[in-house]
Amino acid sequence: MTTVILAGGRGTRLAPYTSVLPKPLMPVGDRAILEVVVGQLAEAGVVDIQFCVGYLAHLIEAVFDSRDRGQVNITYVREEAALGTAAPLRLVDGLNSTFMVMNGDVLTTLDYRDLVDYHRAQGNALTIATHNRVIKIDYGMLHLDVASRVQQYEEKPTIASPVSMGIYVMEPSVIEHIPAEGHFDFPDLVQTLLAAGAPVGAYVYEGLWFDIGRQEDYERAVSVWIENGQTNGYPRNAANGNGKPGSTPAGSDLDGVRQERGLG
Repeated sequence: MTTVILAGGRGTRLAPYTSVLPKPLMPVGDRAILEVVVGQLAEAGVVDIQFCVGYLAHLIEAVFDSRDRGQVNITYVREEAALGTAAPLRLVDGLNSTFMVMNGDVLTTLDYRDLVDYHRAQGNALTIATHNRVIKIDYGMLHLDVASRVQQYEEKPTIASPVSMGIYVMEPSVIEHIPAEGHFDFPDLVQTLLAAGAPVGAYVYEGLWFDIGRQEDYERAVSVWIENGQTNGYPRNAANGNGKPGSTPAGSDLDGVRQERGLG
């Protein structure tokens, strides 16, 4: 199976670190985030990885061209201009069967094989890996009726909502819905697919997930990966969960990862 990793962004939320390093090369333990991700994918049986690169691409290429890649074939797709999160897929060759797409700054204990199995079983054109997040609103929130009369006032409420983990499984037919030119993001793609009646599903994951674009998540990820050690990219003492969508990690906040099958 091919996995496309989006690694071309500037990572402005992690400045000033990302003024000298692309965000996927930020260190976690003794390795870069992207090295951890590639190690996890290789363990899951992914043999073909295509990096969509742009900002400081030469540094990403230098890291992976100097490493033993094992059985994983890595190629690079260069974005000459920022295209958004979905448009780079039109530059990628060989997407002729089910494939994965993911951001290059995602750290998670998600079982990629289970995600793909779920996608295929559901018959989706696109499956989005999701995680439930509690989001704090930093303002007083008003609830109004149709006449703009205030019905309720909440001071800095919290809202629980599923959010995208930045990991997707797709069928080749999805590419047909990406415009031939211009900027195009994943929300645009999802809306286009829904308008066309294509099946779009969610895989709900309750295990460990960090959005490295946020400073607090980056710091916590570094802490977890260093304190727990690393085994092929996974914290060494991860508990054995069942890996199913919506499953609850057993015994700790680290979700287990099944290793018995590869992706194909």
